Amino acid sequence: MNQKDWNTRIQIIDNFKNETEILSENSMGIYIEFCSDNSLVIYFKPLNEVFIDNIFNENTGVLINFERDLIDEDDIEFALDIFSLFNKYPQFYINNTAEVDKITQLILLLKEEYQNKKSSYIMFKTLLKVLLLYLIRFQNDGFLKQDLNQKRVFQFLELMETSFLTEITTEFYAEQIGISSKRLNQILKEKLNLTAKQIIQQRQITEAKRKLIKGEITTKELAFYLGFDSLSSFSRFFKKNVGVSPSVFKKEHSF
Repeated sequence: MNQKDWNTRIQIIDNFKNETEILSENSMGIYIEFCSDNSLVIYFKPLNEVFIDNIFNENTGVLINFERDLIDEDDIEFALDIFSLFNKYPQFYINNTAEVDKITQLILLLKEEYQNKKSSYIMFKTLLKVLLLYLIRFQNDGFLKQDLNQKRVFQFLELMETSFLTEITTEFYAEQIGISSKRLNQILKEKLNLTAKQIIQQRQITEAKRKLIKGEITTKELAFYLGFDSLSSFSRFFKKNVGVSPSVFKKEHSF
């Protein structure tokens, strides 16, 4: 992957401001704030959310923003760990000197690779994965009291990630979580500004795009893989959400 392609899927921005334009709503963001007492505050922007307004102050920081399909390229277990990392808490603190040094060094390596004219996508992806794995390790459940509704959002996202190919009704997910469909939609609207159906459809579109770009199956096979009863119904759904037909999208993104 060349540097031009990176610019559509990855951003690294120093001293990020809230008004700065970032990648799509379907992107994930990490803002690392460097505090004067040699500690770090890690803020997360999960899918379909924004950073909290009060994180930007006189302290320096760096934003790492990337499209979710970078996570989808890896195995499902890693993806679920990342969604857990991003959805448990909006922020956590790192005060241990050795841990701060590890994160700081990884950020420097990521920035160096990102800015390198001969940058390697594989190298960058590996460094990003190592950073995320360290953050998973360092995240401590004792830092913040978990919000019950935030926990339910995470339960929904985790369950959807493993079930969206076969289960697309709000009722199924609400029953698994132990609340009503109405209450689930209220929580998702409050936290993500989307209903369960909209989030599931967004996940279907992301998966469809990924499969079309890889070209491993035909469009008809993809339609049935995603649970549609016909190619025409899938094509209408895809065009309504993406703006072009699956065949046009595939042609535009073929290598």
